[in-house]
Amino acid sequence: MTMESTIMKTGWSFDNTYTGLPALFYTATNPTPVRSPKLVIFNSSLANELGLDSEVLQSNAGMEILAGNKTPEGAFPLAQAYAGHQFGHFTMLGDGRAILLGEQITPSGKRFDIQLKGSGRTPYSRRGDGRATLGPMLREYIISEAMQVLGIPTTRSLAVAMTGEPVYRETEQPGAILTRIASSHLRVGTFEYAAKWGTKVELKALADYTIKRHFPEAGAKGDPYLALLKEIIKQQAELISRWQLVGFIHGVMNTDNMALSGETIDYGPCAFMDTYDPATVFSSIDVHGRYAYGNQPHIAAWNLSRLAEAMLPLFHQDEEQAVKLAQDEIVDFSDRYQEHWLAGMRAKLGIFNQEPEDENLVEDILEIMHKHNADYTNTFRALTLDKLENTALFGTSEFIDWQTRWKLRLGRQQEPKEESRQLMKSSNPSVIPRNHRVEEALEAAVKHNDYSVAKRLLEVLKNPFEYTPEQEEYTALPAPNSCKYRTFCGT
Repeated sequence: MTMESTIMKTGWSFDNTYTGLPALFYTATNPTPVRSPKLVIFNSSLANELGLDSEVLQSNAGMEILAGNKTPEGAFPLAQAYAGHQFGHFTMLGDGRAILLGEQITPSGKRFDIQLKGSGRTPYSRRGDGRATLGPMLREYIISEAMQVLGIPTTRSLAVAMTGEPVYRETEQPGAILTRIASSHLRVGTFEYAAKWGTKVELKALADYTIKRHFPEAGAKGDPYLALLKEIIKQQAELISRWQLVGFIHGVMNTDNMALSGETIDYGPCAFMDTYDPATVFSSIDVHGRYAYGNQPHIAAWNLSRLAEAMLPLFHQDEEQAVKLAQDEIVDFSDRYQEHWLAGMRAKLGIFNQEPEDENLVEDILEIMHKHNADYTNTFRALTLDKLENTALFGTSEFIDWQTRWKLRLGRQQEPKEESRQLMKSSNPSVIPRNHRVEEALEAAVKHNDYSVAKRLLEVLKNPFEYTPEQEEYTALPAPNSCKYRTFCGT
């Protein structure tokens, strides 16, 4: 069997609706072939969901596709154009190191973008080399798959392939390509790009495409474009609340990194919070804490305001009236976010119903955790298991008083104690991708060509709410270190 016939049997079923948009939004671009690709990690279960043949994709023929050396039948490789506010500053961007192969139609009829990240230069690369390094691609694979099982909308990772070629950053690093799966790669920055460099006709085409692809119900409304904005706001409010509930810090919430589908996208300097502190920042480039944990809801609202600004011509021909319509929608974000977050925090505390003082109860335990440098995830885990002896809060007068109030609160609801405990177990992960564990996995892979550490971590993270004995060692905190943990974009 020839390589070409094997490629055809992989299970690709491509559509390319993005090419129906005006040419402003993309440039046809082929991946740059690599020297000696090698598959290092592969997501068989995701491949099956996509209707792909896992065995064929892991063969030499499949590897040629995942490395960008061969284009599967039906694909239309392209780089998307977009702009974005990066740390508050507007700039022209675009896929500088990623190429969209096309949209895979699954056996169930769902549609997903198939993108190769790190696949070479594009017209939007500027001075970049279009390549990616192994460490950041493995990080995205691990974190995105962890987010999936944590129940947080996210892009997915199908595979990481080494290119066999070095990439030069601060030092020489092994090159790699990530195959990313997304509901789409439409971003807030895509609309900003259309508003800045496109016509109203092109802006409208983008909005119509977004509605058709993600929010068909908005198209049936009397004012479909305001309805579109409203739906995006709803999804983002829920998404950011889910980040906060598990202590996830995206690290670089630029407008080009906010997907209109409501999925978490672009895992660069991301990390999970250990010690609870709203000011927590890990990204080496976020020197002023713009994207700190506690700022994420505010930044999401700011980003959505930039989206609304870009869409103004679609809301009303009178700019003043358009602004008012947009503002009426944007102010809704904070209330929606707070509603989702508080509901999630109630669940983390085993609370089924609502009482006016619940928010104070939640804020108080967080304040106590902050004061005593308590670990965020492990504190809720200890509350779930009723094993508080090893927490930083145990025995403190503030926590004793709070615990009394909490137990009285639980006693005022109809649900029995065991149901409350089960609600907590389903809301508080036993394990998360701890930063030191992720770094351990990346170091083993990059420095020692050992992927067993990453695969073991992924296996442990598969069922984060199971509270199994195998997860115990992965709940341990990192050893004390005088150097503050830092993450890097990996570009």
